[in-house]
Amino acid sequence: MLLAVTLLFASITDPIVNFAVDVTEKLGLWGIFILMVPESALIPIPSEATMLFAGFNVSRGTYTLWQAVLVGSIANVVGSWIAYAIGYFGRIDLIEKHGRKLHIQPHHLQLTDRWFERHGAATVFWARCLPIVRTFISLPAGVAKMPFWKFTAYTFAGCVPWMLMLTLIGRAAGDNWENWKDNLHYVDYAMALAILAAIAYLVITWWRRRGRTSATDAQDAANSVATHSGAAAPDAPKS
Repeated sequence: MLLAVTLLFASITDPIVNFAVDVTEKLGLWGIFILMVPESALIPIPSEATMLFAGFNVSRGTYTLWQAVLVGSIANVVGSWIAYAIGYFGRIDLIEKHGRKLHIQPHHLQLTDRWFERHGAATVFWARCLPIVRTFISLPAGVAKMPFWKFTAYTFAGCVPWMLMLTLIGRAAGDNWENWKDNLHYVDYAMALAILAAIAYLVITWWRRRGRTSATDAQDAANSVATHSGAAAPDAPKS
């Protein structure tokens, strides 16, 4: 099962990777910017392909290391603003229009609010250093209404080391950058499988909890009926 999921993920991402490489090769720094904005706005264009090839271009002297890192980081921040805005302004619609369908209750958003109030900075920073997760973290930050400039600062701070790492690897790999890209796919696969496992765990836990809640409610209803029936029964005649 895991192998099938991995192969499916590869078949989906490989054309996107080739597209990212082509855009980066033809448009240079503008190509990095164009690709890294949607990568940070809920569209999973692999940053590995973009920034590893950018590192290869750095090794050829097309542009400098810090130009690539800065453009990639700024583009990621711009993309994160889009995802943040979707979460921020879509919060009410999420509850009022689609909350019941998605099984989202007001207390779920309250939990999100409390989490980002306490751990928002660390969550945004470290999520930006993880593949796949980094693409989607801005949405819950917006839903939780994390302070905008605090969100922006920690997003940028988390983007820089990720961009720097990939660009350095691409520069060091030189002509062999594509082999590095293919090896880093396995990190994405592992992360994707971990996310799927976490989702499955949450769904199973929610389903079991729902079953226990339903059984408890049914028992309480039966007890209530029995109690009211006993109260309504006439007293036995005295002898």
